[in-house]
Amino acid sequence: MEVGNFGFVIAGLIVGFIVGMTGVGGGSLMTPILLWFGINPATAVGTDLLYAAITKSGGVLVHSKNKNIDWTITGWLTLGSVPAVLLTLWFLASLHTDPSAMNAVIKQALGVVLLLTALAILFKKSLLAFAQRHAGDGYHMNPRNLNGLTVVTGVVLGTMVALTSIGAGALGTVALFILYPFLATRRLVGTEIAHAVPLTLVAGLGHAGMGNMDWHLLGFLLMGSLPGIYIGSHMTGKIPDGVLRPCLALMLMVIGYKLVF
Repeated sequence: MEVGNFGFVIAGLIVGFIVGMTGVGGGSLMTPILLWFGINPATAVGTDLLYAAITKSGGVLVHSKNKNIDWTITGWLTLGSVPAVLLTLWFLASLHTDPSAMNAVIKQALGVVLLLTALAILFKKSLLAFAQRHAGDGYHMNPRNLNGLTVVTGVVLGTMVALTSIGAGALGTVALFILYPFLATRRLVGTEIAHAVPLTLVAGLGHAGMGNMDWHLLGFLLMGSLPGIYIGSHMTGKIPDGVLRPCLALMLMVIGYKLVF
């Protein structure tokens, strides 16, 4: 195996380990790492999207077996996210004749979403505590409005994910918790993962159709990430969450800042 390819396996192992241990950091770490390796931004996003779809599919099977998925919420999210993905892909395809313009749009969007993801990771506990604390304060939204807001959330997530491959995890979980504060955490996580699979799959296949895909790279990333996720999942709780999350958030802030500015 060439040294460069070995580096991709190690990158997959590290990202998989962090995802398995914390449940966050997949796309928000993998895409910047691929950029650091010199991978074209559009190719990095397209490859990471299919990488996410494959790695999260196993999670859907487990969560579905344990009845941790609210398929109604997943459906409303998908109703907004998939059309948003298709529209965003159409927009990117219109820039495809000018690769530099498309890469500039992707890099700027990536930087902004990384900064938002860092804030979501850093203040996740505070946001969740606030949502739970005020869930009973006249929080009686009628089902039609709640479904509408869920679709809008799907639209926002779909646009971000198609542009950057990031957003379905940390941002999606926080958005769901604010909309559904009484939903059990295990079902919230399962629902988010169930929505992320069709979202990243459609976006990834769309990027692949535009040529924004490196299948060999995808294979090497999976070689590292699948055992990494397995090992990381057995390390959950070994390192305090109060240490991991600030470090991860700080790293994403630095990367996001450099991409935007």
